[in-house]
Amino acid sequence: MGLRAQLTTSISMNKKTYMTGEPVIAELVVTNNSGRELTLASTRALPWLTFVITNTKGNPVPTRKLNVFGAMKIKAGESLVKRVNLNEFFFLESQGNFAASAVVRDPTGAVEGASTNRYLFNLSSGRLFWSQKIGVGKSKDKHTREIKLITFSNGQKTQLYAQMIDGRTGTSLATFPLGDALMIRKPTVTLDGNQRMHVIFLGTPSMWVHCQVSADGKLVGRDFHQLAAKGDPILMAYGDGSVRVVNSILYDPKVVEAERSRIRKATDRPQIPLE
Repeated sequence: MGLRAQLTTSISMNKKTYMTGEPVIAELVVTNNSGRELTLASTRALPWLTFVITNTKGNPVPTRKLNVFGAMKIKAGESLVKRVNLNEFFFLESQGNFAASAVVRDPTGAVEGASTNRYLFNLSSGRLFWSQKIGVGKSKDKHTREIKLITFSNGQKTQLYAQMIDGRTGTSLATFPLGDALMIRKPTVTLDGNQRMHVIFLGTPSMWVHCQVSADGKLVGRDFHQLAAKGDPILMAYGDGSVRVVNSILYDPKVVEAERSRIRKATDRPQIPLE
């Protein structure tokens, strides 16, 4: 029985449109129809799993490194899922339309394998909203990075992204979404004394989101704020280098839920004693 009859394979992603630099996660599903346990493992000649990405012209996207994966055992009738960040293996740094597929090869090392479907996706560069160059590292090894705030639209909603660019190579070190933003209010952004980027933006008609991104490109803080008596929440820089949100009411979901529970208990109908 050929591998195509033994295995059912498919590939999918969590969305169709990505911002350049953010992880493009492919989800491979492999189902074993052989009636026995299989061990998918690479040989010296061929890997058991190979991903292929092509552009709109059908040309293969250059590989960053070989996509070599450890062995995977699949019991009879079992379906296993493997998630792979395609950015680790391919140069997905330019906007455009692409197609991704994968080939799962026979454990015996046969060249022919079971091919998945082709999944179409696209990359967009978004629009730069704010950027600042910062110095990182010790004095001897000090170098620069550029921290960016980018607006990105997938055709349905606008999202804010944080991006950290290596000053030496110009490549993205980290790119990730901060959340959906209502652009009827412009986001406010600044750096604190530790070179953390602070961003506050309108996430819903009644809720503001405050995010903190560290100099090494990690989301290190997120809190939520509601309107105070007058005006919008703003970022305030202090002499000690800190940045705080002022003119707002900090939203704590636990406090809100406790208050709702208290109100529900207060309005419970009292039990009427039987006469």
